[in-house]
Amino acid sequence: MKRVSFAEFGGPEVLRLEDAEEPHAGPGQVRVAVRAAGVNPVDWRVREGQVLGAHPTELPSGVGIDAAGVVDEIGAGVEGIEVGDRVFGEGSSTYAEFAVLSAWARMPEGLAFEEAAGYPSVVETALRLIREVGVRPGQTLLASGASGGVGSALLQIARERGITVIGTAGAANQDYLRSLGAVATTYGEGWVERVRRLGPVDAAVDLAGSGVIRELVELTGDPRRVLTIADLGAPEFGVRFSGVAGSVPDALVEAASLISQGKLRIPVEKSYPLADAAAAHVDSHAGHTRGRRVIVVRAGTARSIVQTASAATA
Repeated sequence: MKRVSFAEFGGPEVLRLEDAEEPHAGPGQVRVAVRAAGVNPVDWRVREGQVLGAHPTELPSGVGIDAAGVVDEIGAGVEGIEVGDRVFGEGSSTYAEFAVLSAWARMPEGLAFEEAAGYPSVVETALRLIREVGVRPGQTLLASGASGGVGSALLQIARERGITVIGTAGAANQDYLRSLGAVATTYGEGWVERVRRLGPVDAAVDLAGSGVIRELVELTGDPRRVLTIADLGAPEFGVRFSGVAGSVPDALVEAASLISQGKLRIPVEKSYPLADAAAAHVDSHAGHTRGRRVIVVRAGTARSIVQTASAATA
């Protein structure tokens, strides 16, 4: 099979599209023929060697944790799923024709594989942030950098729970934030005062790592009421970095339920073929995403691709 991998830590140029042995489902796992894989910031952070504590990585390594596909192998002890079922979930080395998932749920009816691949990690992260920051119905949460995948999920889940969200994003994404239920404002010079004019903030989350931790603490009045998933220097300000996943199976069940009820939708901003994984990482690193980026894989057809991911972006 074809998969994207890297043999050394570094920039997007270290990614290669290679021939690899097909993985097999172990106990408590399923294997899927991957149709699409989600692109997450943690993917390029792992590739750069930034998060080895939370994500120990043995080289050479595959890339990706989110996928949607068709179950074609079921491990020992797994019940309630059958070969041929369409699922989305989390696993390892998902930028590939076949991948093993450790957590999954059936895809809601009418959801395309490309869309489904964009949900697992961001929904789990959004649910975890709301839980860990301790914001409650009737309170106001500030989300800095709210137009990406996690922000898109967080705004909709918070709205469903009766939490007001003030979201910051670029000028081009203001209407998008409002469409998801947020009170929107732009970042950049004067953003703190613009937020203050919108009302008091009970808690805040940093989703973009744009160097705003000090200001978020100032707005909430308490570093314990601030969380980040993107700024590794946040502990200097007494702010927690939230990087340990909660219950992914529970998050997937909640995601499927909200999607089926029409209460959660995360658009796919851009999709890439497997050979363009490096370009996907470059774009993800640049930010300014509205929704999600995904790698589209058609199991069986990618076998004819011979170029590397880095060559594709040269």
